[in-house]
Amino acid sequence: MWPPFDPDAAEVVLHPEAPGSGYWVGAPSVLRDGDRVLLTYRRRRPRGAGPDRGYRTAIAASVDGLRFDDVAVLEKGALGTSSIERTALLPDPGGAGWIWLVSFVDPADGRWRIDALRAGRVEDLPRGERSPVLTASDIGAEGVKDPVVVRGRAGEALLLLSCAERVGAAADPASLHGTHDAYNTGLVRCFTGLASSRDGRRWEWRGRSLDPGAGWDRYQARLGAVVPAGPLWIGLYDGSASVEENYEERLGVAVSADLAAWRSVTPDGPAVVSRGRTGSVRYADVLPAADGLWLYFECSRPDGAHDLRRAVLRWR
Repeated sequence: MWPPFDPDAAEVVLHPEAPGSGYWVGAPSVLRDGDRVLLTYRRRRPRGAGPDRGYRTAIAASVDGLRFDDVAVLEKGALGTSSIERTALLPDPGGAGWIWLVSFVDPADGRWRIDALRAGRVEDLPRGERSPVLTASDIGAEGVKDPVVVRGRAGEALLLLSCAERVGAAADPASLHGTHDAYNTGLVRCFTGLASSRDGRRWEWRGRSLDPGAGWDRYQARLGAVVPAGPLWIGLYDGSASVEENYEERLGVAVSADLAAWRSVTPDGPAVVSRGRTGSVRYADVLPAADGLWLYFECSRPDGAHDLRRAVLRWR
């Protein structure tokens, strides 16, 4: 199991731009690049506070893993989208530089999708070559977003992603996608899916990986941080019980023997809850370090805003 930690005692890495619900900074992913730590994150504003929703994503660099400076910035206007969500960075397996996986709302149909930007240097990624990775129609879903890249034991890149499937009575496209966020309609159920790639360019859809449960996590189960633990893998996932908890998920724990099929070990309630207004702790990612495991996550504050924090875990 994950070692216990107090999200409210964690160090704040980035603050939102303003107090209040809907002002968020987070959805992090982290990796090492030589002597520096690279962090991807997004900033969001409430609807109506233009430019609203996920209006900006960035790659930031740090020496100590706590104080970061932006080295690449992508505004939502560059994609012609209404919102950007979680992104993920990985070295090009072919040695040609870097790949930045970006999830955003497709302006063509209002459904979340994932594209890749490629460039020789991290700093050039916002202007890099762009190509599709996965769209909702590729897997017969209503949305795909929030990529998490994990290196499998066989060396391939594995992509965990949040997938929205329609449930119940058929809904018209306007009801599902008129707001450009099917995840926030209550007309879908959101599971974690899996894709894989050897070259970072062609991604093969491999199907469902973690399904929502029957209780506190029955609406959403979105895998994030993943750590090897002997023959198993242990992961943190974002869970929510209903659409009313969308955007305010809390953390559960899941296990896997192969990174493909996952099982929750917290079916009765979340493993981690904050003392913020909604209790939300979500979008976790991890980085091994000399003093333990650095866990980055988005956390609710008492005023309803979210900031990005880091906890140092003593992993055995």
